[in-house]
Amino acid sequence: MTLRGILTVVAVLAGLGAAGGGAVVAFGLYNTSAHSGHWAVTEWALHTTFENAVALRAPAESEVPDLSDPALIELGARHYDGACAMCHASPGEMAPATIAWMEPEPPQVEQAVEPWTAAEMHWIVHEGVKMSGMPGWPAAAREDEVWAVVAFLQAVQQGMNADGYAALTGGESYCSGCHDGGNSRIPRLDILSPPYIEESLHAYRLGTRASGIMAQAATVMSPDRYAAFAQRVGTTAPRPATPNPPPVAAQGRGDVPSCLSCHGAGNDNPDIPTLNGQSRDYLATQLWLWRDGVRGGGERAPLMTAAAQGLTDAEIDILADYFSALP
Repeated sequence: MTLRGILTVVAVLAGLGAAGGGAVVAFGLYNTSAHSGHWAVTEWALHTTFENAVALRAPAESEVPDLSDPALIELGARHYDGACAMCHASPGEMAPATIAWMEPEPPQVEQAVEPWTAAEMHWIVHEGVKMSGMPGWPAAAREDEVWAVVAFLQAVQQGMNADGYAALTGGESYCSGCHDGGNSRIPRLDILSPPYIEESLHAYRLGTRASGIMAQAATVMSPDRYAAFAQRVGTTAPRPATPNPPPVAAQGRGDVPSCLSCHGAGNDNPDIPTLNGQSRDYLATQLWLWRDGVRGGGERAPLMTAAAQGLTDAEIDILADYFSALP
């Protein structure tokens, strides 16, 4: 067959394929019913593509942080309980019958985590999965938050049972369970002003302040309840005085006095948060986010981004250690 003949055959086959595909779309020939399921070859092709896509794009194992911190595991468990358990169930439990009829069916959490490394689970939780009910992380820039969920999922891999899960997630209200001051990765609310808390909730809801965890929490609560909630959990006490910092904390770009010009006792603006006694890991994370241009929300965002630019990791540690140690 000549080259011209080969090209003609290819063109005819391509035309027939396009016509067939168009007919499937135009006349609804493909049965989209979840009851009918996928053909075996379709299911194999989709799942194999998924596995290979994760293996290709997952971060390197060297990028996986220490996931053994109980505070990190608890934070991940609480977010999972509010955002993921509805489909994947909790350890030792079954998902509702309606979920079992999804196509594809979301695997129960122990089954879901079994074949994956921590790096691969991070990619799946952050990116989500097309053509399934698995969403991407609500705040794409906050890849750091995803490690909390991965820490919990790794604990499930290592044998967390229903009792262990209930110990992390049960017995307290949705908000106080995290913000009771006992978790170093979560801010205390009882030292923040009601206006600041309310503004933050609106920023999380609108996405101007990036957090997949708090976006979930802020959308679970109706906005017309923000003010009352903030008034109930916040404080109207005067901003506490801050003692002079030790010399090491006043060096270079980590200069504490410049921080106190806004966050100290001389400034009673309720929209500016108190730092004294705030969670150490939380303070460090926020400074990293300001420095890297990820943190937003509120009209002061450009000021804080500028203030944090140039801070080294060591200077951030100094500031976080200093303010968190204050009463």
